[in-house]
This record gives sequence, C-alpha cells and structure tokens, in this order.
Amino acid sequence: MAPFFQVENLTKRFGGLVAVNNVSFTIGRDEIVGLIGPNGSGKTTLVRCITGILKPESGKVRFKGEDITRWRPWKVVQRGLVGTFQVVKPFRRLPIVANVMVGCLCPRITKRGEWVKGTEVKARDALEFVGIADRALEPASTLSHGDLKRLEVARAIATDPELLILDEPFGGLNPAETELVAKSMKRLHKGGRFGRLHSEGPAMLIIEHKLSELMKIVDRVIVINFGQIIAQGTPEEVVKDPVVIEAYTGKEILVA
Repeated sequence: MAPFFQVENLTKRFGGLVAVNNVSFTIGRDEIVGLIGPNGSGKTTLVRCITGILKPESGKVRFKGEDITRWRPWKVVQRGLVGTFQVVKPFRRLPIVANVMVGCLCPRITKRGEWVKGTEVKARDALEFVGIADRALEPASTLSHGDLKRLEVARAIATDPELLILDEPFGGLNPAETELVAKSMKRLHKGGRFGRLHSEGPAMLIIEHKLSELMKIVDRVIVINFGQIIAQGTPEEVVKDPVVIEAYTGKEILVA
C-alpha cells in the first residue's frame, strides 16, 4: 500500500546552490511531524516544492498515491494538501473574515449555491478555532504579527485539509498565544470541528524554531541541514542526537 504522503529524492537548486539535496521521507495519515533545522537549512524551500510554488529539478512528491510533483498550487489545495506561509501576506484592506472566505472558495469544499453563506460560516468557525473571531469584521491591517499568523492558520484549516503544512505557526506569538495555537493543532488533528470531509483531522508537517513547544505536539521529527536530512526520530531521540546538537551549536534544545 502506498504511503499517505511521500517525498522521494527531491532536489532543488538555485544556480550553484543546492537548497534541497536528495530529500526523502514519508508522513502517515495519523501523524504530526516536525521539520526542524538551523536558519537557511532548506526547510521553507522544501515546503514550497511540496506545495507547488517551486518546481524541483528532480525527485517526486506523492500524495494519496498520486504524483503531484509539478501540479499548480491551487490543484494541490483541491487535492487536500494545504500549506501556510512563513511571511504572511493577507488582503490587508479586506475584513479578516473575508480573508478566510477567499480560501474557502474551492469546489472541493463548497457546493454550488453555498458560495456566500456557506463560506462565511466556515470562515467564522475557523477564526473561532484560532481565537480571533471577535475581530472578524476588522480590516486585516489592524492585526498584530502574531494574530496575522493565526489568521494564516485559519485560512488553511477552513479548506478542510487532509495534510496541513504549517511554516512557523508560533512565530511572533507570546507564550500564552503559542500554547493556545498548539492546543488547537492537537484538537484539530484528533478530529476537531474541521473534520467535515473526513472522520479524522488532518495529518500535519510543522516547521518551527520554538523547539520546546513543537516537541510537545509532534509524533516524529525530521532534521535537515544544508538541504539534507541529518536525523529522524521521536522528539526524545532527536534532541539527544550528537549530529543534531552539532548543527544547533550554541542553542539549547530541551523537551519540556
């Protein structure tokens, strides 16, 4: 049986720089996987290749048994694989709820005749899930950086993904906000109220620099450096790996 999600020998170059170098890994339907590595290690480039924003030189990305390597991003989303961005770019003049509604305008999740009413319900539910529903009618330009991160997560989960890829979802959040978002992710994964199309919540791949918070919610961790995987395993295994510790020289990695 084919893996739920598989990256196979993926390589991406920018001129003479090999940003992603022959990377391979799988994600199970029931997993939350962390993707970590020092700054500039290739994490975001890898995710952009997976979601169709960048085209790799070689290798394959397979999702639910289908090769999606060179699909356009909108088609990847319709298939059920959705990613967020490290740098958030909302429609700043639109109300916050309208920003989420845009992501819901997808034939996969919205039936004909439900374009306005149905999408607004989904959008408000998503904003409530991440904790900013009380600001739904404000322009997106009024949000802090941390709240923009939560808006980005809301836009993604409103599409009912089967695989959700989050690029630094805790970035800019204070400890209380980080804990709230982390708990929301676990709840969503276990089949929270966004499991409309499926009996279970989405699998997740999470890129994050706040390692102690990340380690509390993931089942497995993949570590990359200089575009290559240098370690994989449980959070407990990875934080004790000498190769990982060396890659993070000067940083203390703890499992709380």
